[in-house]
Amino acid sequence: MTYGQIKTSEFVNTTANPMKRVAGAVASIFFVTSVFAQSNTPIPASVTVQTNESKDSLSAPPVVSNETANPANAASLFAPVKPSNTPKIYTKGAPSGPAEMDLRQLWTELKLNNPQLSSLRESYLSAKATVPQINAPANPQVGLVWSGMPVNSPFALGGANAPSSTYPQGISSNNAISFTQPFQFPGKKSLASDIANTNAEALLAQSESTYLQLGAQLSTLYYTALASQKQLQVLKESVLRLEMIKNVAKARYANNAAAYVEYLNAQVSQSAAQADQFNVERQLQVALNSINTLVGRHSREKLVLRGDVRRAMSSVPTLIELEDYAENGHPSLKSSALQLDAARKGVDLAKKAYLPDFQVIGSSYTPRGPFSANNGAMFYQFELDLIIPLYFFTKEKYGVEQAQRNQAAAEAGNISNRQQIVLAVNSAYAAYEQAKNQTQFLKERQVPQADAAYKVGLTQYSNNGQGFNDLLTAQTQLRNLEVQLALAESNLLQAQAVLLVTSGKEPF
Repeated sequence: MTYGQIKTSEFVNTTANPMKRVAGAVASIFFVTSVFAQSNTPIPASVTVQTNESKDSLSAPPVVSNETANPANAASLFAPVKPSNTPKIYTKGAPSGPAEMDLRQLWTELKLNNPQLSSLRESYLSAKATVPQINAPANPQVGLVWSGMPVNSPFALGGANAPSSTYPQGISSNNAISFTQPFQFPGKKSLASDIANTNAEALLAQSESTYLQLGAQLSTLYYTALASQKQLQVLKESVLRLEMIKNVAKARYANNAAAYVEYLNAQVSQSAAQADQFNVERQLQVALNSINTLVGRHSREKLVLRGDVRRAMSSVPTLIELEDYAENGHPSLKSSALQLDAARKGVDLAKKAYLPDFQVIGSSYTPRGPFSANNGAMFYQFELDLIIPLYFFTKEKYGVEQAQRNQAAAEAGNISNRQQIVLAVNSAYAAYEQAKNQTQFLKERQVPQADAAYKVGLTQYSNNGQGFNDLLTAQTQLRNLEVQLALAESNLLQAQAVLLVTSGKEPF
């Protein structure tokens, strides 16, 4: 004569259809109870059925943390972002305590604190600082002249014109102070500074393109972390289902309705599911460390990721709209267009090398020494010089050819860059469509079918039927498909983010 007792804990709403989940839970309890209904005697064995965390899909944003979340704070974790709970933007790499961020805030952190982007910003500011230097006038020259000095005369300043027995007329005459100012042909400096400014703006556009690339990497890590969290939920629920199967097998063994090896097999499968949790937890920790490093934080800082993933899985513009946006607003194309503009201006500047430059010299002459107190007549001299290209314009001719070659290279590069961007948008859109179809197929067909197969197997086995191996197989398939669904939803969100970034847009 055997005795048993059934204990059930509160089932948590874990899917988008709460009625289906509750019905499944009630059915499971009924099936377990039916094992012992065939005996009219009390049941000594104790079968405990427990559930754990929510079975929400990625459409309901899970809390991802590198420390255990407090269930009491669940409501605050899912609250919308407001100025009161918006985390502080950290500008230093030193540990600053735990932070709670969504994807938009992570992108803001990336823009402010990523060292690579900071380097590009400083390079842009450095390039902008060269523009006023190029446009500034050339430095003048000031000189002193002592002329008419006899051979072997002493180098005297104050007494340079004082008569002596050796030099009755003085040492020198017509001493002068000169001022020289060079000028380039009008338009040369302004054109050169314009070219430098255009190159600086092209560098800024390149930094914006790098920002989008790093943002795509950040989005991939973000959704990978969410997928790891979802896998942990699936594995924990798989452990609970195996606990249920194990307890049913134990109760059947107590009633001499099953072999003890069935209980052992269920226990082995449960241990394997628990071992898989350790690997996923390690993957989650690595993803969080990578996100911290990417946004300029210390890799071991505590980080909590939050976000409305249902809103992220919104409709995506059509392929034609994305291609049009990429061709008109992608930073990489903007940079190549600016480089082409600078190359064309470089041709104009090279042609201006045929034009002469100028030099103006003003001099003041006096018969007295420049530092002596004696007076003398003073007169002035003005000189205008032309700096003429010589040597049959060889340097200028090849300078123009070099500039034209640079322009041709920039034009070809611009066309190639445009083609690569459009091709990347097409490829990213195809990947997005494939991920979307795969997610829908898993969510609408395969996972429900696997769930139904598991319930049927549990029903048969709970009613003293055979098919223990079939039940374990159905449970394993259900777990694998749920993990695949989590990964497929993550891949869909990653593909969506990459598609928008490839088009030159932020993914929110």
